[in-house]
Amino acid sequence: MQGFDQTSTAFGTGTDPGSGGRPRRRAVRRTAVVSAVLAAGLLLTACADSDGKGGDGKKGPSAISHIHGVEVHPRDGKLYVATHNGIYTPGADGRPELVGDRKDDFMGFTLGEGGTFLASGHPAPGRDAPANLGLIESTDTGRTWKDRSLTGEVDFHSLDHAHSTLYGYDSTNGLLRVSKDGTDWEKRSSLKALDIAVSPTDPGTVLATTESGISRSTDGGKTFAAGNGTVMAFLTWAEERSLYGVDPAGKISVSADGGKTWRQTGTAPGGQPQALTAVDARRVVVATQDGVYESTDGGAAFTKRLDVTSGGGH
Repeated sequence: MQGFDQTSTAFGTGTDPGSGGRPRRRAVRRTAVVSAVLAAGLLLTACADSDGKGGDGKKGPSAISHIHGVEVHPRDGKLYVATHNGIYTPGADGRPELVGDRKDDFMGFTLGEGGTFLASGHPAPGRDAPANLGLIESTDTGRTWKDRSLTGEVDFHSLDHAHSTLYGYDSTNGLLRVSKDGTDWEKRSSLKALDIAVSPTDPGTVLATTESGISRSTDGGKTFAAGNGTVMAFLTWAEERSLYGVDPAGKISVSADGGKTWRQTGTAPGGQPQALTAVDARRVVVATQDGVYESTDGGAAFTKRLDVTSGGGH
C-alpha cells in the first residue's frame, strides 16, 4: 500500500484483545499504486528519497510523508505510523514524534505477538547496512531493532500474521513467502501484488490486491486465481465478517463474505491512500495524501490524527 511507490511491510504474531485468542489481522500496508492500482496497474519500485527534514529532535517535522504502514498498539492504544524516514506516533501536542532514533525507510510494518513491531525496508542514508533489511524486529515499540532473517535479500512490501504463521509478500523476487518462526521461510506462489490479507478464521485463504482486482488463494498462498472484481489498493482483515478495503480513490468498503461482495461505507479524506489497518469491526485507520485518519464507525466518518504532506508514499 502506498502513495504509490512500493516498498514493504512486516512480520508479527499475536491476537487482538477481546478477540477470543483469534490471530490479529494484518496491519498496514504499502504505499504506492502509481500507474497501476491507481490506474489499475501496479508499479513495484523502490522508494525515492523524501524530504523528512525539519523538526526539533524527536518531534520531527510538523507533518510526515511517504507512509508505508499504520498500526494501533494493543496495550496502550497508541497510533504508530511507519514512514520513509522512521516510525512516528502523535505527541502530546499532536505533532509527529519520532520513535527511537532510526530513520530507516520502513516499507513494511505490522504488529506481532504481544505488540512486537515487525518491519522491512531499507536503511537510512549513510547507515552501514544492506540495501534490503529483510525482516527486522523491535520488542520495545520501535526504540531498538534487531535483524531476524533474510537480511540483504528481501524487501517485504506486505506482511500478515495469522494462525501462528507469517505471510509475507517479497517484492524483491515477486513471490509470497511463509514462515512459522520469522526465521525459516517457505517460498510459495509467484505473483505481482501490492497488498495481502489472510483470513482470521481460515489459514488457507489469502487475498492479494492486483491491477486486475483481488486475487484469491485457498491453499495458503501456494496458488492464486487471477485477480477479478473490485480493484483495491489495500486490505485489512480484522474479523471474519469485517474485511476492509480501500480503493485507489480512497473509498472505504467492507465485505462480510471474504471479498466476494462489498458494501461501501464512506470515503477517506485526503485522496489517494497510502496505508490501511482495522483494529476491530468498527475501528479503521487509513493514511492518505494529507493525513492519517481514524474512524470508529466502520469508515463512515473520520477524525484526523496526524498531518501528512502531499509528497506521496513510497
